Amino acid sequence: MLLPTWPAPAGVFSLMTTREGGVSSPPWDSFNLGDHVGDDTAHVAENRARLRRQLPAEPAWLKQIHGATVVEAGSALIEADAAFTRQAGNVCAVLTADCLPVLFCDRAGSVVAAAHAGWRGLANGVLEATVAAMQVPSGEVLAWMGAAIGPQAFEVGDDVRQAFISQHPEAAAAFVPQPSGVAGKWLADIYQLARIRLNRVGVQEIYGGGRCTFNEADRFYSYRRDGVTGRMASLIWLA
Repeated sequence: MLLPTWPAPAGVFSLMTTREGGVSSPPWDSFNLGDHVGDDTAHVAENRARLRRQLPAEPAWLKQIHGATVVEAGSALIEADAAFTRQAGNVCAVLTADCLPVLFCDRAGSVVAAAHAGWRGLANGVLEATVAAMQVPSGEVLAWMGAAIGPQAFEVGDDVRQAFISQHPEAAAAFVPQPSGVAGKWLADIYQLARIRLNRVGVQEIYGGGRCTFNEADRFYSYRRDGVTGRMASLIWLA
């Protein structure tokens, strides 16, 4: 498990799982929490049961669609890419394997949220929508970025670069040409892109963002690296 390093107030708890400590067989070895990636359902159930023992309640699992929909944890609508709660004991959760997980809380410890930000969701505004759903002044929001594909491994095309630059010209700084020299290929810094967008809506206290799922194969799942692989969870709740 990874425990976020950030100044979350008392009563706010959070963690991100790694691929270690479960029962799944290769290529999902071993702590796969995704029930949609081809793993044995009994193995996923056991892994989720092990996680559940560290939580106050079953996580509010979402059906993630790389969009910008935000729901209240525990609501009937589960097709979304972010969830928030003001209710103690409700666990917000997102699954990732290269995409960026972002956890949120406010300084008062009155609301928490979790967002799944692949490049599409990030470009579509899932982080901004999550901050808006929290309904607190953005200057009071803290954000923690979990492990995602790092800037040395995240190759994208011109379409992705333009999707961000067309909205925020300063996003150009988050892209460097692919060292191979292939035209139209770039290495993207998803952490920097997230910081730009959060700063734009007034979120200044942003933590994390120093790990690479692609390059840390022993610790993290990576869809880009392996194709068929497991999923990690990032979770946050109020006591």
